[in-house]
Amino acid sequence: MPHTPPAVPDFTQWPSFPFEGDLRIKRLDDPVPVEPPRKGEADRECTACAAPDEAYIWVGERWRVRAMDRPTGLPMVLILESRSHLDLGDLPNLLAAELGVMTVRLERAIRSLDGVARVHVNRWGDGSSHLHLWFLARPYGRLQLRGTFLSLWDSILPPISEEQWRENLALVAAWLGEFGGRPLAEPSRIQWQAPASFSDSSREESGSPETEVGSVIEAAGETDDALGSTDDAVGRIPAPRTDPGQPDPADRTHVEEADRPGVTP
Repeated sequence: MPHTPPAVPDFTQWPSFPFEGDLRIKRLDDPVPVEPPRKGEADRECTACAAPDEAYIWVGERWRVRAMDRPTGLPMVLILESRSHLDLGDLPNLLAAELGVMTVRLERAIRSLDGVARVHVNRWGDGSSHLHLWFLARPYGRLQLRGTFLSLWDSILPPISEEQWRENLALVAAWLGEFGGRPLAEPSRIQWQAPASFSDSSREESGSPETEVGSVIEAAGETDDALGSTDDAVGRIPAPRTDPGQPDPADRTHVEEADRPGVTP
């Protein structure tokens, strides 16, 4: 008897579904007898444990927040991680309670940004055994992006400008810093030096290659078809561009305040 592919599910007709045209369902693979270890299990290195604080936009005593390493299609995509190598079900009561506080705090910080209507909070956990929650900001007025397909839309939408992206990161980091911890994200520096001519500037801008942005799920290493290591697309944020006539901020000595004792980061 010939194989009859099942009908596509109803959600392909939802306004939020990002694709159109003829679709067919993949044949389901046979289950594997033993699932492969995730990052941080068995002999696989944990990229979260190995990442330095400088790879994050805000760090506290027990939690850290990181961003993608380049602008995304959504106004903001952030990841909340525990410092300790624990998964969600492994959290002791103290960290479990703090996770609720940090989730609400980070959601409020992202929702305070201009142009953000809602913040989706997701936890998949198939790629890494180190606890990480995704925070995805839905643009205001973009009703077609509502619902479960927001992470797919992130890789379809054109990325926001780097200046706006850096400003958003700095604002969220500063918001979290009001409650303790250490904000590390900085906005872009203003280019005070004018180009020799506008034509030279235009040629220079048009010659810069565009960076391809993968989906947030791929970047997290949540699937075997990921971009590679988690740090390929989720990692250290490039240093802000500086005015050539001014000293680089990296050369200045920063005196950072230690986490305030007794304050939940």
